[in-house]
Amino acid sequence: MIELDEIDRRLLSALARDATQSASALGRRFGLSQPAAWRRIRRLQEAGAIRGRRLRLNAEALGFGVTVFLGVKLARKGRVSLEDFERAVSAIPEVQTVEHILGLYDYRLRVVARDLADFERVLRRRIMTLPGAGEVEANVLLSEERRPGPL
Repeated sequence: MIELDEIDRRLLSALARDATQSASALGRRFGLSQPAAWRRIRRLQEAGAIRGRRLRLNAEALGFGVTVFLGVKLARKGRVSLEDFERAVSAIPEVQTVEHILGLYDYRLRVVARDLADFERVLRRRIMTLPGAGEVEANVLLSEERRPGPL
């Protein structure tokens, strides 16, 4: 675990909200020179506190108006391997995230679709036909509030 001071925490919070900010802008904001801010960010990256910077697409603006979280319990018959299921489900373009979880379900998937009819098609033709797919529970996303993280 990396030791963080208050400036590190503030840098991480600022980058979690907007990862496109430059070291120069962050340095001005937190009273650091550009090289000092860059060195801190680099240290946080090397220590693994920053795993990368991602572009967040607006699914709705791209025509995907429905987001559904699926709980998937693998069927015990045939004993499909977790790797086979993960590989197959990851190949479905509408599946945004695949999370192996502990609890009632084995996996939690985040699936986007154009509308509910499109989601039904993805569910019936792609997800339910996966090797090992068993019981499924769907939860439609109504709204989402994005939080910057634990800092």
